[in-house]
Amino acid sequence: MSKPSKTADEAIASDSSSRGHRGWRVAAWIVGSLLVVAVVGAIVGAVTPTPSALIIRSLFVKDGATTAAEMQKHVAVEPTTQMFDIAYGDGVNPVETLDLFSNAADAEALPTVVWIHGGAWVSGSSANVNPYLQLLANEGYTTVGVNYGLGPEATYPTAVNQLNEALGYLDDHADELGIDSSKIVLAGDSAGAQLASQLATLITNERYANLMGIAPTLEPEQLSGALLNCGVYDLASMAELDGIIAWGLQTSLWAYTGTKNWSATYEGATMSTIDFATPDFPPTYISGGNGDGLTWLQSIPMSTALQAAGVPVTELFWPADHEPALAHEYQFHLDRPEAQQALEATIGWLAEVTS
Repeated sequence: MSKPSKTADEAIASDSSSRGHRGWRVAAWIVGSLLVVAVVGAIVGAVTPTPSALIIRSLFVKDGATTAAEMQKHVAVEPTTQMFDIAYGDGVNPVETLDLFSNAADAEALPTVVWIHGGAWVSGSSANVNPYLQLLANEGYTTVGVNYGLGPEATYPTAVNQLNEALGYLDDHADELGIDSSKIVLAGDSAGAQLASQLATLITNERYANLMGIAPTLEPEQLSGALLNCGVYDLASMAELDGIIAWGLQTSLWAYTGTKNWSATYEGATMSTIDFATPDFPPTYISGGNGDGLTWLQSIPMSTALQAAGVPVTELFWPADHEPALAHEYQFHLDRPEAQQALEATIGWLAEVTS
């Protein structure tokens, strides 16, 4: 005898139940897949920083391009001399290039700002800061943005060696590039500020140069100043951070130094320029935003250490309750009045130390 057919209500209920089971199986598969990805990610992340560092790099690339475009709007007139991708090395490593901006007339040598870009040691390029360098060039300086090897492809102290070589190149070719090699300011933002402080320390502290095993390509008397925006100068304190920002910085440092335990090693010790401040460190301009945790953890302690060593320091910090809170690298957001104030302070300080 044939089985009775289902009523319409029974058929709908059966179909709904089937879809419910299928939906549950799909949801379970998605959750399971995400758990597998998370576990694999955690395992890989415990072994190598590379995947995470590359993600961080991609975020910085997008943000750097946006910020550069914002700054470019404020360059009313571009400098008469603009040179890009000048090779400062042996021409083999494509990373070893620099960009130069100047309004120097023929055979004129101008005080020179050498800027090291930021990007958490794993990202960034001179293109990110070129608009800012154009603004400074229009104030009567030759300005140079230097590229260097990034982690994880290039590990510490590769970048320091490259930047030291770049300074030697600028010194050797000063006449043709419109550079007054007796008035050089080392400048940088974020990770670039750490590197600028490291080069200044290398040049002015013989004991430190011996520890690094690097012979400086400039003499101390060639440095007019160090310009440090939103940098990192104390690696031990970086290890104490927590949260997503801390994870990003600590992962980047692992990728850059090549060691997971960077805070208690040669890398962490020699990157911590706060521990090597001497009276010979050049006059310094240092700034950070009140909404940037690195200001309180890094920039203010570095300023204090330099002043304690007898170094002339010009600060631009903001009260903790300043509104709006000024984030990391606020100096580049020139649509804001505080960034314009920082630019004016920078220009004033440069005139003072290079006169």
